Amino acid sequence: MKTLVIYTHPNHQSLSYAFLQAVLRGCEENPNIVDVQVLDLYQAQFNPVLVFNENKRRRDMHADPDLAAYREQLLWADQIVLVYPIWWGRPPAMLMGYIDQMFASGFAYRDNGSLIPEGLLKGKSVVCISSMKGPTFYPFFWLNNAHKILMRKALFNYVGIKRTKFFEFGNMESTRGKHQQKLEKVYRHFRNTAH
Repeated sequence: MKTLVIYTHPNHQSLSYAFLQAVLRGCEENPNIVDVQVLDLYQAQFNPVLVFNENKRRRDMHADPDLAAYREQLLWADQIVLVYPIWWGRPPAMLMGYIDQMFASGFAYRDNGSLIPEGLLKGKSVVCISSMKGPTFYPFFWLNNAHKILMRKALFNYVGIKRTKFFEFGNMESTRGKHQQKLEKVYRHFRNTAH
């Protein structure tokens, strides 16, 4: 299993970075995971801003040469892991900008005249690891589970990815946030997963 880890946080002293390290440690100890690539969107200075003009058209985004290396990573991966904080009830703008550009028509899905397009990224799996200041139940009760619906239904199911797992951790700025237990849970998942 080939694993692409997309890390989205500007601070390498953050809890998100600790989750990234837990993922990598688990992957390293898992004989089912043969290769791992890490894409640190901030470190890579990924430009999340969409630009459409007379030279760049939305319908051509699937073939944008500036994004070719990122497309190759997504095609290469059997498992895609997203590590990010929840800010204002959703992933950071940097990650959303990556999603806007990478999951383009002609690459991630194809319009086929029916209500639901043909997903072109079938067979892959996704794990979303997110943390937030508020309580874990906050997105479910106050935001109608918007984060998970956005990621699972509006994005991954749309492009053909049916296996999506969430680790959504709350109370992460509290001394009672059980950080070590949560890091251990993520580590164990990646140490033991078989895809």
